[in-house]
Amino acid sequence: MNSVPEHALTASSAARRPPDGAEGPPRYVVVDGRTIEYRIRRSRARRKTYQVSIVGGQVLLAAPYRTTNRQAEEMVRQKARWIFSKLDLPESGPEAPRFLSGELLPYQGRNLTLWVQGVALTNSGDPEVSLERRKLRIAVPLGMDGETQQQEISRALAAWYGQRAQEQIGAEMTRWLPFLGKGLSPPVHIRNQRRRWGSCSSKGVLRFNWRLAMLEPDLLEYVVVHELCHLTHMNHSRDFWGLVGEHLPDYKERRKLLKEREATLPPL
Repeated sequence: MNSVPEHALTASSAARRPPDGAEGPPRYVVVDGRTIEYRIRRSRARRKTYQVSIVGGQVLLAAPYRTTNRQAEEMVRQKARWIFSKLDLPESGPEAPRFLSGELLPYQGRNLTLWVQGVALTNSGDPEVSLERRKLRIAVPLGMDGETQQQEISRALAAWYGQRAQEQIGAEMTRWLPFLGKGLSPPVHIRNQRRRWGSCSSKGVLRFNWRLAMLEPDLLEYVVVHELCHLTHMNHSRDFWGLVGEHLPDYKERRKLLKEREATLPPL
């Protein structure tokens, strides 16, 4: 990503400064053609020192309470080389699937068995995915070489998961919008987001990771409620978490489990 997203904030930090100790909304800075997304956590207990850390793939700047947005941006710029070095580290986790019959892939928190079947021709001419009981059947046109077949199966599976995620997230949106939508009908997009489960822009646009379809329904529900709460609080303040807890009293357990599941998902 080489440009600052449309929802980058430009208002002065003094006008929209979140409560003491709370994380502010996402901010963006471009360094050497790369965009760094970061959040600022201002604290009155922090007098002079700054600290940049990577938490769950996200850049967090801990700063004195009176730090301006411009000062915070400069600190992130100064630490850009270190930030890139950390973000570019290869992620450890499960090996990439080879898309062979008998391999397991998660769906709604349970494992499904791949069943790769060569066929003379599919309707689309590309691999097609269907769920048959506890198997993911992948119909592959005959004649594809091994590398091409893997690439096409990966693309077909991502599309299949994306469609399932759209359906499941749509159902949760219908359920929760009357309570958290503030009378709005926010746009919803399903995206291939490597480091984020969901996001809410300052304009109220919601984006969700298609890999949510791999997770237990309770975790998908938590992510949807989390992002809908950002329509009211564009930060992670006490008021924000209070609103989340009002509707999902067990959100801390779900958030912890989500973090655990994140490390187990196979890369597609």
